[in-house]
Amino acid sequence: MREQPIGEAVEHSERAKVIAYHRGDMHAAIDTLLEDIRHLRRQLTLAEGAMSRGMTRGWRPSYDRD
Repeated sequence: MREQPIGEAVEHSERAKVIAYHRGDMHAAIDTLLEDIRHLRRQLTLAEGAMSRGMTRGWRPSYDRD
């Protein structure tokens, strides 16, 4: 029997918690996660504006997955 990688086990647990929090309403769960994404993107934009290039040695945040 193949062991399940830790990342997959955590992902399943987190998914179950999100769905349970929204009492099984998948649309509400998706809406909340999308709102979280928008909030984190705004926070990333603010952090990018506040940090200097010297502090990050030229690194720039990415708003999308590579």
